[in-house]
Amino acid sequence: MVQPCFSGCQERVRAHRESGFTLLELLVVLAILGLLIGLVAPAVMRQFGSAKEKIERMATVLDIYKLDIGAYPTTEQGLQALITQPQGVAHWNGPYLKGDKLPEDPWGHAFVYHSPSQRAGHEFDLYSLGPTGQASGPEDTSAIASQ
Repeated sequence: MVQPCFSGCQERVRAHRESGFTLLELLVVLAILGLLIGLVAPAVMRQFGSAKEKIERMATVLDIYKLDIGAYPTTEQGLQALITQPQGVAHWNGPYLKGDKLPEDPWGHAFVYHSPSQRAGHEFDLYSLGPTGQASGPEDTSAIASQ
C-alpha cells in the first residue's frame, strides 16, 4: 500500500535531490586545484634543484680541498675546514669558500657532513635535510645527498 506524500515528504525529496555536487562544481574545483599545482610545483622543484646544485658545488670545493691536503676534512673538522685552517693541517690553501659563514641549503638549514662516509663506496657524505630539516641520513628519501 502506497502512503500519500504530504508537504514534509516533498521537501525531503527535493533536499535529497539537491544534496551532493554538480559536475560543474567538481570541474571548477579541479580547475582551481590544477592552477594551484601548476603555480606551486615549479617553485618547489626549483628549491630541490637549488639544493642539489649547492651540494654539488660544495662537493667540488671538498675535492679541491682534498687535492691540496691529501684527504677530505674529518667529521670533527667539518665544513668549517673550508673557511678556516684546521689545527695540524699543512698545505691548506684556503679559504676555499667566500665569506666567513658556511652556505645553507635553500631552506636555511646547515648541510650535514660526515667523513669518512657512512655509505659504501663513498668517501664523504654531504646532504641537506630538505624542507623539513628532519631527514635521518643520506639514505633517507627526504634527504638531498651528494653523489
